[in-house]
Amino acid sequence: MEDSTMLKRILVFGYGVTCYAIFFATFLYAIGFVGNLFVPRAIDGIPAVPLWQALLVNLGLLGLFAVQHSVMARPVFKRWITRYIPKAAERSTYVLISSLALIVLFANWEPMGGVIWQVTDPVGQALLYGGFAFGWGLVLLATFLINHFDLFGLRQAWLYLIGRPYTALAFKTPALYRVVRHPLYVGWLFAFWATPVMTVAHLVFAVMTTAYILIAIRLEERDLMDAHPEYAGYRRRVPMLVPRLRKSRNPGNPAAETV
Repeated sequence: MEDSTMLKRILVFGYGVTCYAIFFATFLYAIGFVGNLFVPRAIDGIPAVPLWQALLVNLGLLGLFAVQHSVMARPVFKRWITRYIPKAAERSTYVLISSLALIVLFANWEPMGGVIWQVTDPVGQALLYGGFAFGWGLVLLATFLINHFDLFGLRQAWLYLIGRPYTALAFKTPALYRVVRHPLYVGWLFAFWATPVMTVAHLVFAVMTTAYILIAIRLEERDLMDAHPEYAGYRRRVPMLVPRLRKSRNPGNPAAETV
């Protein structure tokens, strides 16, 4: 019995590490995809199908990711799926399926042609590329501030491996979360919008992901207020995405991102 239990723990931990590795590779590819950098299939390219067909395909791919990402993050889904898999593997499974949804998007995305804006001034280009890099860096930094390894399932798998019970993250106050409630999403917005060449395909991607972020924040904050009574006060004191120019006298407390 002890041998089978240990084997199960090792398998869950190996599963968690594998899911994290797939996520990290997908994250790196996403940087190249959005920025048209070093990847075989990026957000822009030579259109291969009519505009209306490309638009339908791309909206479908974005919709698939949005539905998967939000549904699997809800507490009711988590309770359901852990009837069939170990609780320690739930977050890793979410990370894996989210990564696979992105891989499907990358593989099937259709370039759409057309340029909405193009910045040719070197200073302007440098600022926009800097904003692009800042966004991706902010995304990573925000995850480490709230516990990167818990967010992507490795902490759960490790605790299960060593036989320690999982404890939920405490409601605490990392630096950036005193400025805005969702610095992770601020990073995504910089990453998606900061580009010297905004094509039709990139604009569709940026608009739809921004719409998803705004909807996801509402869903996420509803769950956070259910889990943490303190969140309602934090929500009143700290702005959602845009920092206030004047500091609040009562700094808020952040909670872990769930979407």
